[in-house]
Amino acid sequence: MSVFESPSFDNHEQVVFCRDEKSGLKAIIALHNTNRGFALGGCRMWNYDSEEEAITDVLRLSRGMTYKNALADLPWGGGKSVIIGDSHKDKSPELMQAMGRFVERLGGKYVIAEDVGTSPADMAEIAKETTFVKGIEGEGGDPSPGTAYGVFCGIQASVQERLGKNTLDGVSVAVQGLGHVGFDVASQLHKAGARLWVTDMDADAVQKAKNELGAEAVDLDRIYDVDADVYAPCALGATVNDETIPRLKVKVVAGAANNQLAEDRHGYDLVERNILYAPDYVINAGGVIHVYHQGPDFDEKTTFDHVARIGNTLSEIYARAKVDSVPPHVAADRLAEERFMAA
Repeated sequence: MSVFESPSFDNHEQVVFCRDEKSGLKAIIALHNTNRGFALGGCRMWNYDSEEEAITDVLRLSRGMTYKNALADLPWGGGKSVIIGDSHKDKSPELMQAMGRFVERLGGKYVIAEDVGTSPADMAEIAKETTFVKGIEGEGGDPSPGTAYGVFCGIQASVQERLGKNTLDGVSVAVQGLGHVGFDVASQLHKAGARLWVTDMDADAVQKAKNELGAEAVDLDRIYDVDADVYAPCALGATVNDETIPRLKVKVVAGAANNQLAEDRHGYDLVERNILYAPDYVINAGGVIHVYHQGPDFDEKTTFDHVARIGNTLSEIYARAKVDSVPPHVAADRLAEERFMAA
């Protein structure tokens, strides 16, 4: 499939295919829009079933970063990279250093950071070959706590909007995915008094949530059938789709995953079912905000105060959606486009 023929191609400025035979690196870097500044976005390492699947993912993720950075009011454009491979088996320092060399060749048009399947240690290897990298240990480090806190604040704002509740005490949440971010979100929800249902492929993570958070475990496919207030997708994207939407019994969809809607039309489907959707690239922007503040003078309080404003942004989007009679994801897109197109 040609990149230009992909349904996910959205006038991307540049798509780079990277191959290093010695290290085994196979990667794609996509720059969507750099009107507001250099393209910043994480590097995902995933064992894609096909090159077409990897292209689709990097195109969608890079576009999402343009909108995310604009709505987080950051002076950056949107980009993303994916490495094709199993992060548990195929990753090596040599592979990450090779990735750094490809980033360096872009001359600062793209700044790389961690994402699913990569870590601050991987960014340290990449930094041996390029200065265009964020997420180095000792300068703010792992941005996942910022992501998780932003999602928590976003759930609070969404619950207040849809349920009229100022606290999460007694609110029921179905959390899909218990990775670094998902478990952190679940922990914050538990501390706030929420009741939890959880699912994950990792049985140990599920057991930990049961033991430490009092969560009730459900099978992977049954998370969509839980009678809860909130569905929080915190794993991979496209879980809000033709098959799952009719099964949802929730009033809010708000979680950490990227590209939660399988297709744009599914945002309209949620409106028809009176389910409030927190646009994913808005609610999960805490990580990139965290990255923005990283550096030798990193200050945790300043960073998390900035992250907390995600709740205010969502409230503004919900208000715009009502005035314009459009779904929240459309209102969010319009606000983001106002910002990066003007730039």
